[in-house]
Amino acid sequence: MKSIFGLDEKLVAALSYVLGPLSGLFVLVAERENKYVRFHALQSILWFLFWWILLWVVLLVSGFLGGFPLIGWAFRLLLSPVRFLLGATIVLSKIFLFLRAFMGHEFKLPFVGDVAWSQVNK
Repeated sequence: MKSIFGLDEKLVAALSYVLGPLSGLFVLVAERENKYVRFHALQSILWFLFWWILLWVVLLVSGFLGGFPLIGWAFRLLLSPVRFLLGATIVLSKIFLFLRAFMGHEFKLPFVGDVAWSQVNK
């Protein structure tokens, strides 16, 4: 089935995960009818927005606490694995969700997927 710009719906759904909420928003605004594509676009927005906000909070806290003299290095050291895990989660979930959408699966993430599904099927 075709989607926006005459592209295959599976490709457009997969592309909605490439830049996280940015590509998801672009696809959601551009695609007005295809529920498969809209579901993946909205799921991308919700999922990656959550992880990006969480990462930004950790980076801000790390930067703030890391600025303290004498003990700042300890805060940076303690939060380094957290930053790494958040970044790895974002990258790995992008790859996983991209592949699932490209293969034609309506893979629903916990909570976020249900919200996206209910909004698309209104």
